[in-house]
Amino acid sequence: MSGEGAPQAQDIDGTGVRVTIVAGTWHDVITDGLIAGAQRALDTMNATTTLVRVPGSFELPLVAKAALENGADAVVALGVIIRGGTPHFEYVSDAATSGLTRVALDTGKPVGFGLLTLDDEQQGLDRAGLPDSKEDKGAEAAAAAVETVLTLRKLTSPALAN
Repeated sequence: MSGEGAPQAQDIDGTGVRVTIVAGTWHDVITDGLIAGAQRALDTMNATTTLVRVPGSFELPLVAKAALENGADAVVALGVIIRGGTPHFEYVSDAATSGLTRVALDTGKPVGFGLLTLDDEQQGLDRAGLPDSKEDKGAEAAAAAVETVLTLRKLTSPALAN
């Protein structure tokens, strides 16, 4: 399992941080688990949250960008792409991943990456933060987004300019 070596969770105070969760609608059991994990983590960090659903993973970058341009401090992008028998998996995975990276760089705001690219459904169930899951990628993406907001705020603080 790829979760080995993951950083240990720490107390993060996200009070005043506005986060939009943008989630696809495919593979609803896995996606709903990711959303629940992200929401639990954001609630624990005291961040303010909004949930927006999109048709699929391909739409994540566009809606993430809109959320960031309209007041969100960070986005948590959640989606599920499962490999099939055609090249569609590679095209959508690459487009969504590259698009989310571009959104973060273009806006200068964090995008927590919770897009699961999987060989099969079981891998998603193992990572979805469900009661029998081994990992909680929704919570991990949310923590990364809020931590990055706080890091960027420290870097732009006038106290650091001296």
